Amino acid sequence: METTILKTLKKTIWLGIMTTVMLLSFTSCAVNTPFLVSSVVPAAEGAVSFKKNKNNNYVIKMEVSNLAEVDRLQPAKKGYVVWMETKEAFTRNIGLVTSSKKLNVSFETTSPIKPTRIFITAEEDTNVQYPGSMVVLTTDRIY
Repeated sequence: METTILKTLKKTIWLGIMTTVMLLSFTSCAVNTPFLVSSVVPAAEGAVSFKKNKNNNYVIKMEVSNLAEVDRLQPAKKGYVVWMETKEAFTRNIGLVTSSKKLNVSFETTSPIKPTRIFITAEEDTNVQYPGSMVVLTTDRIY
């Protein structure tokens, strides 16, 4: 009877240790950074996370809530553009997000270069090569 209880206890402890190790390994690989409070859309909030995949590329994921529709901004714009800045101060258009009636957006992309800052601008032309002046959300520098 004692050996059965001892074996069950050992299995439970081992399972707990393995679960903890697995959870820590998954969370320690991803960098998660929140967006700063916006002066353009103060209710908007969210975060960006990125991690390396098996091909050594960075998977960048973003979730934002309470992002106003672009036609409600002053002045109204055509779309939200997501930008990535690198440590070499190189800025790149990495995609477009569209707000919905529910005001929640998700975004995911892959980059071979590690981002040091992610920001969103409201643009008149969504195919722009350089960010405009209406920065809606931005992160702090990511190291």
